[in-house]
Amino acid sequence: MRSLRFKFITFITALLIVFLLLLNTFPLISSRDAVFQEKKNSMTGRGAVLASSLSGLDKMGSESIAEVLRFLDVSGLSRITVVDKSGTVIYDGEGPVGIETDNEDIKTALSGKTVFRSEFKDSAFESSYAQPISYGGDISGVVYLCEYDGERAEIIMAVQSRVSIISVVIAVAALLLAGTFVLLIMRRIRGLVKSMQVVADGDYNYRHEVKGQDEISELGKEFNHLTERLETTEKQRRQFVSDASHELKTPLASIRLLSDSIVQNENVDTETMREFVTDIGNEAQRLQRTTEKLLDLSRLDDDVQIVPEPVDMKQATLDVMALLKPLAGEREVRIKCNLAEGCVIMANLDDVFHIIFNLVENAIKYNVPGGTVFLTLKCNEKLIKLTVADTGIGIPEEDRLNIFARFYRVDKARSREAGGSGLGLSIVHDAVQAHGGSIAVGANKPQGSKFIVSFPRPTSEETGI
Repeated sequence: MRSLRFKFITFITALLIVFLLLLNTFPLISSRDAVFQEKKNSMTGRGAVLASSLSGLDKMGSESIAEVLRFLDVSGLSRITVVDKSGTVIYDGEGPVGIETDNEDIKTALSGKTVFRSEFKDSAFESSYAQPISYGGDISGVVYLCEYDGERAEIIMAVQSRVSIISVVIAVAALLLAGTFVLLIMRRIRGLVKSMQVVADGDYNYRHEVKGQDEISELGKEFNHLTERLETTEKQRRQFVSDASHELKTPLASIRLLSDSIVQNENVDTETMREFVTDIGNEAQRLQRTTEKLLDLSRLDDDVQIVPEPVDMKQATLDVMALLKPLAGEREVRIKCNLAEGCVIMANLDDVFHIIFNLVENAIKYNVPGGTVFLTLKCNEKLIKLTVADTGIGIPEEDRLNIFARFYRVDKARSREAGGSGLGLSIVHDAVQAHGGSIAVGANKPQGSKFIVSFPRPTSEETGI
């Protein structure tokens, strides 16, 4: 598998090659095209002047043409050839006179067209131009000009040589800079990968050293945040396993102790036997309640898809009151309700029932004889609020931040006496959040506690009401 460093260097090299190719070809091509155009303009003007001057001769001959050329500017031209209308050379600056030429450009010019050619060859510009000589509408011959320009070609080649040297310097410098940059980036990435490997091995206390303010630094910061969350989650998991094991071990130990007492005591009377069996049943119920609450928490943790339905909060509260009325009578606690009509939310009915049941049950269990539980249900355009307040023992200020933690108890002795497992408020908290709501805890003056549960109010289109 090719490394990221190899891919990055390959990409930079490819870009560099494309850039250098353009740098070495575009200026040369542009310079040649500019020279070609300048040659064309120059030779076209000279050819036109020569043709115009020669068209006025009564009879074109070698001497008369040479006489005309002495008065014209023909500097820079390598060769001047003049042919008559039959294609016979009557003047040639370098070659013999009186022969017939088979030059295709001259033949084309005898038909009345001008012909220009120029090419860069053998480190020089070789150009030619054929101009017909006409008088009175008749073509009497052709002026054929040739030019060999090595000076401009030498300048262009010198520039091209310098560009090539500069290209090599740029290429070496760019590759060195790119290589250094890639090494630095890869070193930081390898450091981040090493940190991931350390955390993957289970060391959640490890933190990656973040340097700089770029994207890799941001990635390192996010990695540290993720590691912190993993560390917190791992601590919570271990605490949860420890607490759950303790909660399950206690009733199981009691059941085993009671059952051993029955087995080892052969002369147990009926009343004692009934008492032992009743205690075993109570411990079994406690064990069942704990496991059911653990299953509820597991379901909420698994983020099982909730199918919402319209739930009338007032009716759900009244249903809870009907179930908890005997417990309230047993504990000598009064329940006062102020429930508004039309408070409908989109939620799972069983979850809403458990939320209200746990809050009201706690308000009754941790109240005082002759105390009161206040239930208030209000709604406005945006929110639906359920408040459960009591006049009981209350929750100390320092414990309110942890009240929704699993297995957390304010007073462990009293909680066990009341049959609490420390899971009820955790279930309430997770269930409320799963339905998009929020829960807050505070003090109920002059004494007691207060829980406020808020849900977003759905639209009539959502509820269908």
